[in-house]
Amino acid sequence: MYISHMRSEGNQLLEAVDELIRISREAAVPAEIYHLKAAGKANWSKMDAVIDRVNAARAQGLRVTADMYTYTAGMTGLDAAMPTWVQAGGYEEWRKRLMDPAIRARVIGEMRTPSDKWENLMMLAGGAENVLLVGFKSDKLKPLTGKTLAEVATMRGVSPEDAAIDLVIEDGTRVSTIYFLMSEDNLRKQIAQPWVSFGSDAEASAPEGVFLKSSTHPRAYGNFANLLGKFVREERVIPLAEAIRRMTSLVAANLGIADRGVLRPGAFADVVVFDPATLAAHSTYEKPMQYASGVVDVFVNGVQTLRDGEHTGARAGRVVRRGR
Repeated sequence: MYISHMRSEGNQLLEAVDELIRISREAAVPAEIYHLKAAGKANWSKMDAVIDRVNAARAQGLRVTADMYTYTAGMTGLDAAMPTWVQAGGYEEWRKRLMDPAIRARVIGEMRTPSDKWENLMMLAGGAENVLLVGFKSDKLKPLTGKTLAEVATMRGVSPEDAAIDLVIEDGTRVSTIYFLMSEDNLRKQIAQPWVSFGSDAEASAPEGVFLKSSTHPRAYGNFANLLGKFVREERVIPLAEAIRRMTSLVAANLGIADRGVLRPGAFADVVVFDPATLAAHSTYEKPMQYASGVVDVFVNGVQTLRDGEHTGARAGRVVRRGR
């Protein structure tokens, strides 16, 4: 299966979808758009055309699918606000170039100039006020966690572009960053498509100890509960049974994983018992590391792992491979 974090999710979105479909057709393999989105307000109107393209491909017999998370912001790093050429060769080369005054001036100029040659997520987000800093390696910089790039720039008395460059140099990393890029209307359109499954696209670190010194995206803790609580129960975008199918059996079928994602004799007993009336996500951009509520019991390979909302200590997980 060809699973693609496409070449563009913004200004060249339609071209990127066409490329994915062409690869699927010419290679004769199923293809999946890895977390479907239309990034940047100027591109929101393209979602209808994206859906039309995928439906047309599927009508021709191609197995084209997509996955998504149920939030209007994406998460990556400050590298996504800088031109790609300056990052060539890895972080150390990138950092070295940024410390050259002439190169720095060129980078800042390109960060401020609209271009289809690279995808500037700060520009697509509408500005530094829509860029949230959530992960630093440096203890000195950790107090900036949860502030916007605009706030940090103001604190330091520099431009947002200068602040972004300084933070990358000082932290020794690309700095984990949330960009507010998408529209809720498009989320609903995507959720309504029967070929769209759901994925958090994020790790969920333990909400305790050293992990609390960093932040994350609310999707890490709330993606599935947000789907079932907000978009299924409250807004009724799709029925509950359809949401469950696309969280379970659709994914297993797409990946060719046998006897998973279904409740039937002979299948692996992976079972989640929840209350659809109370299931809810509590993670927010301000406080993302909050567990969802409403899940009562969980069985993994037939072993009870969650009982009355509390972990039993069981570790019954197995490596899952394609096929039997």
